[in-house]
Amino acid sequence: MGLETFGDLKHKMNNVLGVVIPQGINGDRVRKLMLDDFAIEIGTSFGPLHGKVWRIGTMGYNARKDCVMQTLAALEMVLTHLGYRTPQGAASQAAWDHYGSHA
Repeated sequence: MGLETFGDLKHKMNNVLGVVIPQGINGDRVRKLMLDDFAIEIGTSFGPLHGKVWRIGTMGYNARKDCVMQTLAALEMVLTHLGYRTPQGAASQAAWDHYGSHA
């Protein structure tokens, strides 16, 4: 999708992934659309990172394959709707490839 992870992945927490909000995208608007239109909640950040980083849960129910695929597809649709250009379907295909290689 062309999104950047926040921080060093070698030292990331297993329960959440930080994702840098793309330039020109209103992170709170994305969160609202994700929740209102897809019933998917992603977190914001606090303090100096508010509006710069999303926190996406990566454990428990949210780590299920169906939830991961739905979150990626919904996030791609919302970002596209708001003017962020990304290769359509690339995130979902990358996830399929990952799941296929670990089957």
